[in-house]
Amino acid sequence: MKFPTFISLCLSLLVFSCAFEKKSLEEPYPLGWELMETPTQASLRGLSPLTSEIIWASGSQGTWLRTLDGGKSWDHGIIDGLDSVDFRDIEAFDAASAVAISAGQPAVIYRTENGGKDWKKVFQGEEEDFFDGMVFYKERGYVIGDEVGGKWKVLLSRDFGKSWEVLASSPMAAPESGSFAASGSTILAHGDHIWFASGGLISSVFHSADRGMHWTEIPTPILQGESSQGIFSLTRVDQNILFGVGGDFLQPDLAYNNAIISTQLGYAWTLATGNFPSGYRSGVTYFPLQHWLIAVGPNGSDFSKNTGMDWEKFSNESLHAVFVDQAQSSVWASGPEGKIARLLY
Repeated sequence: MKFPTFISLCLSLLVFSCAFEKKSLEEPYPLGWELMETPTQASLRGLSPLTSEIIWASGSQGTWLRTLDGGKSWDHGIIDGLDSVDFRDIEAFDAASAVAISAGQPAVIYRTENGGKDWKKVFQGEEEDFFDGMVFYKERGYVIGDEVGGKWKVLLSRDFGKSWEVLASSPMAAPESGSFAASGSTILAHGDHIWFASGGLISSVFHSADRGMHWTEIPTPILQGESSQGIFSLTRVDQNILFGVGGDFLQPDLAYNNAIISTQLGYAWTLATGNFPSGYRSGVTYFPLQHWLIAVGPNGSDFSKNTGMDWEKFSNESLHAVFVDQAQSSVWASGPEGKIARLLY
């Protein structure tokens, strides 16, 4: 009986070894979102994760939030008492300093240097201004605003958001042109390059290769033609590849022509070739650690492991914005009713 027992044991070990090897070779997969307890019910569209521990957010009712311990506890408040203002984007520099912009009126930009205890107004827009999103590359910051007087309202900061000026070389715009302020992510910057997306009747990408001195408008094949359609979020994958998502916010389950890619630094765009994200998507980010694109929207979240050519839904959680932290170690999302979440994988 010893010999058969030995054979049986060897077979068992072989089966276990094969199963372990198969499991270890399985590709990682997003497991969903870990929801954090936050002290607000505000709609949070502004999000700026610095590390897996330090995350800033902003939103409706003048709300700002900050955690220094990965969401276990939160500092929060109302920016300068503006409890009727929607701060739809926030960009943080460290645990103490951040800049927040409003959408709608008043069109204002505020900055804090003491962890949110005090906020200083650093820019006051005109009566017709509407700000959509903000981005920084090192000390230089850019804000994109809807068309005013036949031009896009592009703002520039040269000092980490302490002061702002209207960019005189802002590109021309058709009447009533706008960019969506759903997640503060229709504008990107890297090196000397700036990109921002228009939405609605015509959804294009505007690109400058010289810090905003000259601009080119590039058409895209994303769903467009109605005021509720177009590009809602852009992200950068590498030196040449950019990705955009959107759709129609009035048809949140419409999974049609809602994802586009550029492999030429934004100079040309094509549709994703496989499965589209499973509905309108208001935010997208690239997670280098797993080589994933993550997209979020009101009916859930999708991911792509092949640079956006195919998408798979992994969560039904309603979310507005999604960003990888600056350390590229974690992915965070924000949404309605004070929702902030961390990606599980």
